[in-house]
Amino acid sequence: MPGLLVLMGSGETSPTMVEIHRAAARTLRAGARAVLLDTPYAFQENRADISARACQYFARSVGLDVEVAPAITGADWVFSGPGSPTYALDRWAGSGVAGDLRARVRAREGVTVLASAAACTAGLATVPVYEIYKVGAEPHWREGVDLLEPLGLQAVLIPHYDNAEGGTHDTRYCYLGERRLSRMERELPPGTAVLGLDEHTALVIDLESESVRIAGRGGLTVRRPGAQTVLPSGTRLDLAELRRLAEGGAGGPVPALPEPESLPAEVTLEESIQSCEELFKAAADRPDLVAAAQAVLDLEAEMVKWAADTEEDSGGVEQARELMRLLIARLGELAATAAQRSQALPSLVEPLLALRAELRGQGCYDVADALRAALTRGGVTIEDTPDGSRWTTA
Repeated sequence: MPGLLVLMGSGETSPTMVEIHRAAARTLRAGARAVLLDTPYAFQENRADISARACQYFARSVGLDVEVAPAITGADWVFSGPGSPTYALDRWAGSGVAGDLRARVRAREGVTVLASAAACTAGLATVPVYEIYKVGAEPHWREGVDLLEPLGLQAVLIPHYDNAEGGTHDTRYCYLGERRLSRMERELPPGTAVLGLDEHTALVIDLESESVRIAGRGGLTVRRPGAQTVLPSGTRLDLAELRRLAEGGAGGPVPALPEPESLPAEVTLEESIQSCEELFKAAADRPDLVAAAQAVLDLEAEMVKWAADTEEDSGGVEQARELMRLLIARLGELAATAAQRSQALPSLVEPLLALRAELRGQGCYDVADALRAALTRGGVTIEDTPDGSRWTTA
């Protein structure tokens, strides 16, 4: 049985974290039992949908057949992710899951992957993020599951450490901001470190060899009163070095760390949307309808990749869908303009018809209909027949 503890700052079911999941899954024996704990989000009305998309992600992208279960007894691989840390804590304490999670780490057995809200519970104390950030409760800690104690780490873990969603206000440190975190740090037991895990970043601890690596887009910040050390993605060290960093204190010795590995930067959905939009605009300026149509197809492919991400349910994917509708309408306008300037109308319309056929084949009928309407406004009429689509000009 392998022994791995993987803690993720966010992005647990996004394309950016696929390789980290795959590396963990490769350590499993054939026929390993994989369990998803849905407790952190079990209070949500769309609980079943979140679980279905997570299971789809692990099956298609990672190659793991995952079952949703309330307990982890006999599981080789356990995953738990987004939702409310305190909701999960209350139920795990009452059901015995908290003790089972600690036992796995203490025995150095099994792959345990906790992300976002679930990762927030991994230290000796937990940030009640919903209660503080959403409800307005006074900053305070809740007791954590403390999976780090069997590893000799006296620490709390804060995911979403580099969050920047607030724009004009500070939402770093899992939406606490510097003012609240500084206040809360003074309430921790003496000698407790803060481990800040950036979004789309993982802390991977091999429980058998006690090797540690940081993977993903960001880094791990080891924060102590008056001092902090940032371990960027690609850094490898051993657990003893991480303990010394956490115990160092202000002015304490910091071990020399190895140079981070050169790793390819993972791309977020927001960055993909921006890239596709820029490619489309460049193609439209030339103009090049084929390249513009390809940019739309690339955007649609990104939407498919990110569709299983439980954190992109109503955010990035919907933004990409709105942009795709806009770009398709713009394609129709480009086709109409180009038709007035060129006699080679087939070379302009045919790529758009091919795009429409591909969209229909993927079930994107609303977007395909938007493309047809745009072509109609440009003077191109489409007739769908059993033998395919035909077009004529007004």
